[in-house]
Amino acid sequence: MSNSKKIILEDKELPEKWYNIQADMPNKPLPPLHPVTKQPIGPEDLSRIFPMELIKQEVSQERWIDIPEEIRDIYRMWRPTPMFRAYNLEKLLDTPAKIYYKYEGVSPAGSHKPNTAVPQAYYNKLEGVKRIATETGAGQWGSALAFACKHFDIECEVYMVRVSYEQKPYRKLLMNTWGAEVFPSPTNRTESGRKILAEDPNSPGSLGIAISEAVERAATTPETKYSLGSVLNHVLMHQTVIGLEAIKQMEKAGDFPDIIIAPLGGGSNFAGISFPFLRLNLTEGKNIRCIAVEPASCPKLTKGEFRYDFGDTAGLTPLLPMYTLGHNYVPPPIHAGGLRYHGASVLVSQLLKDKLVEAVAIHQIECFEAGVKFANTEGILPAPEATHAIAKVIREANQAKVEGKSKTILFNLSGHGYFDMAAYQDYFEGKLVDHELTDDELYSGLKFLDTPKIEQ
Repeated sequence: MSNSKKIILEDKELPEKWYNIQADMPNKPLPPLHPVTKQPIGPEDLSRIFPMELIKQEVSQERWIDIPEEIRDIYRMWRPTPMFRAYNLEKLLDTPAKIYYKYEGVSPAGSHKPNTAVPQAYYNKLEGVKRIATETGAGQWGSALAFACKHFDIECEVYMVRVSYEQKPYRKLLMNTWGAEVFPSPTNRTESGRKILAEDPNSPGSLGIAISEAVERAATTPETKYSLGSVLNHVLMHQTVIGLEAIKQMEKAGDFPDIIIAPLGGGSNFAGISFPFLRLNLTEGKNIRCIAVEPASCPKLTKGEFRYDFGDTAGLTPLLPMYTLGHNYVPPPIHAGGLRYHGASVLVSQLLKDKLVEAVAIHQIECFEAGVKFANTEGILPAPEATHAIAKVIREANQAKVEGKSKTILFNLSGHGYFDMAAYQDYFEGKLVDHELTDDELYSGLKFLDTPKIEQ
């Protein structure tokens, strides 16, 4: 076994294909439904807002999808990303567990998001798209798409959840630096935004609302397409470069994970590192625990219903079979903005329903405590989203100590927190509060749903 702190891959070891887990799932996800007719949709129904190549990837059942060389060439700006053994954190915890982390914060945008932003911009460029509209929560996705659009000379229009727009001004400035226009959502630029503001002029916004605005702009503005940073099948597939690299790195380390942990907002972060390892569970009989960690204030996997629901607040997107808190649910304005989404991806939802992955919800104060421990030992300040994974890693490492067993834990450090200093300031000043989703709040998000239920 290697004692190296860093496990590095060479440029030539960059994956040549993405992994599509749909090929190996024992139960295929139910089809998306048209938002009006409630009937299964076909590729032509999506062509107004997505380029056809991405639609093909969305529905593909092929196990491996080639990564075009033009995309790999841009990937090489930061990929392959490093893996680290967290020796100092292990020492602090006095645990027999071995802890590794895959660090995605080395990308230009500081997170894992460019892994899908670059291919999405590339396929839009091939189709002659002039402008892409999108949403962003904490700003990681908006930054990534702005970076990708700049490379392919595409205009970028970003609807940023208002509370994050106010909390994270430097994320907005980073997007502006790469040429994107950024608007605090909800806005007066769209019908869906105006409707929300009429009901609540002080709305903090949500990812669901921002998605509605971006989708509306794509559907009503010529030469504009829509791009989503998580949830969709092709987005999760693009992120599997993380796990594919991680498998090679674990081999170089002479070790192999018993547990894989990642945060979950929509699903791309968790899928990126876990799906290639899940393939080994599904096809080779491995028994790797894959754990998604969500905020206790937005616990769609642990408290939501598995049913058809809209991906946005206004009901403009197709209906997706997923765990959801209801598309009208507006989460509390916690600092982990990238995790404040009412639903989960179709693929992760089906895998959870089939008990092939696990989910846990953790309060934000415990997460920030974990993030500070990590910064003090490993030297990297994690994004608020990433602290959720670290909190669960610490729980599992402490459990290994109680059991007296050596376990190998791998987690995705999905981004750095250097644009999130206001969040840490609030933590140190004692301003953060934990929010437990009450039964009344859960009911308020689900009671108005008239979307098709799914038989359990």
